[in-house]
Amino acid sequence: MKAVVYEKYGAPDVLELKDISKPIPKENEVLIKVHATTVTAGDWRLRKADPFLARLFNGLFKPKRVKVLGFELAGVIEEVGSKVQLFKPGDAVFASCGLRFGGYAEYACLPVNELIAIKPSNMSFEEAATVPIGGLTALRFLRQSKIKEGDKVLIYGASGSVGTFAVQIAKAYGAEVTAVCSTANIQLVSQLGAHHVIDYTKTDFLKTEKKFDIIFDAVGKTSKSECKTLLASGGRYVTVMGSPKSRPNDLTTLKDLIEAGELTTVIDRRYTLEQIREAHTYVESFRKKGNVVVNIINIF
Repeated sequence: MKAVVYEKYGAPDVLELKDISKPIPKENEVLIKVHATTVTAGDWRLRKADPFLARLFNGLFKPKRVKVLGFELAGVIEEVGSKVQLFKPGDAVFASCGLRFGGYAEYACLPVNELIAIKPSNMSFEEAATVPIGGLTALRFLRQSKIKEGDKVLIYGASGSVGTFAVQIAKAYGAEVTAVCSTANIQLVSQLGAHHVIDYTKTDFLKTEKKFDIIFDAVGKTSKSECKTLLASGGRYVTVMGSPKSRPNDLTTLKDLIEAGELTTVIDRRYTLEQIREAHTYVESFRKKGNVVVNIINIF
């Protein structure tokens, strides 16, 4: 099968399209024919070993544990392990690959756990492939903040992958959402459901007089000390730099929101597997809105 492999850390040109062996599922795994994957910050940071601590996970001098990137995917199950009961061949699924990665390939083996679920019926494969990382991150951090109906929520970095999902999930909880983004993305976050928008290129959001029950930094560029004057009494600050707790049905929760019409995805650009270097270059530029998709096959 074809897969994008990297044998050394560095710029996008270390990514090479090669023929490698098709994986065989273990007894508790499923073999997925991958239709679409994405390029996330986790992908390019592991490729580049940025931060340096990534080398402790994947090899000090060169990649050892992970050589095929791809943090999330959507596709069709082709084969199941002997102990798998929840899925069957032919099931359309979407999944987070976890720390094994592996989405940049025609096939991927994943364990049957809470990180894989039946694809939302009203989403294409490329749309569904964008949900597991950004969607799960947004859901878990907002839940950690103890969000509830009526809360005033500020989302910093509202136009990124996590941010676009966070705006919609917060609205689904019944919160009053204020999004912080650049001028170019005001219309986008408004369409996603933000009640108020602060253009950070024109206004320092830290100087707003409004108080918030929750501040969610969806890009990890602020601190609680910086934002404390914006917090209402008892207000909570959460950032993607933390580690939220997961629940077994988190991906199914997102699926339900999608099928109820309360959650959609934003796709900025689409690439093919052969264009993976260009896709990484674009995502690493920090200019993307929402998500960048890599189509493995052209069937959606």
